[in-house]
Amino acid sequence: AVVINAEYGTAQIRIMQLGHNAKLGACFLGIFGCYFYYGIVQEKIMRGTYGPDKERYLYSMFLVWCQCIINAIFAKGILMVTGGSKGDNTPAYLTFICGVTYVGAMLASNSSLKWVSYPTQVLGKTCKPIPVMLLGVFLAGKRYNIVKYISVVLITIGVALFIFKDGKSDGAGFAFGAGEILLLASLTLDGLTGVAQEKMRTYGTKAHYMMMSMNLAALTVVTFGLLITGEIWQAINFCLKYPAIVPEMITFGIASALGQNFIFITVSEFGPLMCSIMTTTRKFFTILGSVVLFGNTLIMRQWIGTLVYSRDWYWTACTAKQSSRPQRSEDP
Repeated sequence: AVVINAEYGTAQIRIMQLGHNAKLGACFLGIFGCYFYYGIVQEKIMRGTYGPDKERYLYSMFLVWCQCIINAIFAKGILMVTGGSKGDNTPAYLTFICGVTYVGAMLASNSSLKWVSYPTQVLGKTCKPIPVMLLGVFLAGKRYNIVKYISVVLITIGVALFIFKDGKSDGAGFAFGAGEILLLASLTLDGLTGVAQEKMRTYGTKAHYMMMSMNLAALTVVTFGLLITGEIWQAINFCLKYPAIVPEMITFGIASALGQNFIFITVSEFGPLMCSIMTTTRKFFTILGSVVLFGNTLIMRQWIGTLVYSRDWYWTACTAKQSSRPQRSEDP
């Protein structure tokens, strides 16, 4: 009887493992597919031209506004279907801070595409562990092992190799312009978002409730900004003048909502480490896609920087997985 029970238990574990792997694979394909398309459409909107006069779309705040609306509607729909629409004990100020930093990071990131290519934006945004680590140490009192500090240094080297611009005839070396400044601002706000989310987790905030509340808070801020600047009327006029952009904006928002959904599922089911591995892999292939589809050529040094970054993330993921197992029960 003991042998039969043991064999039955082993079979159950194998069945559960198959289900686990299937869900993991579905999350990876979901994140990869949604954000690959998200990135392609984003670059087409922000860097493309419309009409015979080849006008460019310049209203990144309005694009984020549409994105937040679709994200919030999607999250609310999931909560209603799953019966998890009840609120929680998360303080309103945390939700507001998270929403403000979240939307600020998106605005800065989208606006940077006016000056930098999408591959530069993508790899620049992969520096996210740097502000998360620094702000975690100074604002949340976190401590990290030496492996993670080394990882951050190598990531920085990889990104520096990528964004460094060769000098031209005027002797210019490292060009740090408006696009790079916006990327730096976006990274800082990403780090603040991470700190706020960690605090929200201590209140047991559910994944889709966090998604909905973050987007609603962000929507409030963006709506205020649109009305103050008058950008909403300019963007609407642009959409009326060039209606071909409307389907692109809708599909952009849908891809964002689906991608956020898969990210939250991955974080809740498999942990943030696995989510980082997935999103990093996705970003690397997005760079390749952008190079192929939009002709954003990369020189050898930039390819080396991309490979250094990707290799370091893989090494960090493997070592972190081993070192974090005994401490898993301490996570909030």
